[in-house]
Amino acid sequence: MSKTLHHATITPHWSSARGHSDHGWLNTYHSFSFADWYNPNFTSFGALRVLNEDRVKARSGFPTHPHRDFEIFSYILGGELTHSDSVAKRAAADTEEEEESERFCRVRRGDIQFTTAGRGVEHSEFNAGTDPVHFLQIWAVPWKRGLTPRYDWGRYNDADKRKGFVSLLSPLKAGVDATAAEESAAEPAIPGTIAIHADFVMAAGIIEPGGKFEWTAGAKGTEATKRKIYVHLPMTKGGKAKVRLDGREDAILSEGDGAFVDGIHAGDKLVVESVGEAEAEVVVLDTA
Repeated sequence: MSKTLHHATITPHWSSARGHSDHGWLNTYHSFSFADWYNPNFTSFGALRVLNEDRVKARSGFPTHPHRDFEIFSYILGGELTHSDSVAKRAAADTEEEEESERFCRVRRGDIQFTTAGRGVEHSEFNAGTDPVHFLQIWAVPWKRGLTPRYDWGRYNDADKRKGFVSLLSPLKAGVDATAAEESAAEPAIPGTIAIHADFVMAAGIIEPGGKFEWTAGAKGTEATKRKIYVHLPMTKGGKAKVRLDGREDAILSEGDGAFVDGIHAGDKLVVESVGEAEAEVVVLDTA
């Protein structure tokens, strides 16, 4: 298979180059500079600022702490995570159904939990279960500061992800100048996704060995024609999953690896091929 994106550069970000901390209750890998780990080569990529791959032991988690002026979201790879913040608590309190209230704050395999920190929120993330929880925590820089805090979540099943990439987040359709009513409606550019305040799309797919998916840069839901795509292969199959990008032998990723795809344009097709022994769960982060 030969490469087709001759104008694009693909630069692997090997797992071994990530920051890593094991706190006992938390085992975390940082693809971009975070907390006490700083690498000037890995600070951000477009609007993408943080990509942490976390495992949290049972009956432990992150205590309540503040955030502001970031779009913060967690994608659950295994187990379940109980999320609570100053927005979620109010929303849950307004929910009459106990089951709905629990679902609102607890996210499980395949779910995505999203918070616009905006002018300030406090939140906590706790593993109340008996098994470890494995998830990606991702931060994006919003298109403006001081936004009204907002919480959202979505459930996306594995069956759909085995058919092709499923978009999970896309830009707020009303854009940077959205009215208060449009902010409240939170309509995304791509139906069925969660609206984010950035020129940014997140998608996930599960590719069986020998299979390949195509990702369309910009996903027909973004504005800027010049795109940057970060591809991440989470550590979910004990090292048995691998993918090849754009048919390039120097762009074969193992679990924990990522890749910077630059010089790509909206509408271009990035081919992701599963070349390992196990199915590969691939996360795509498409930004301006």
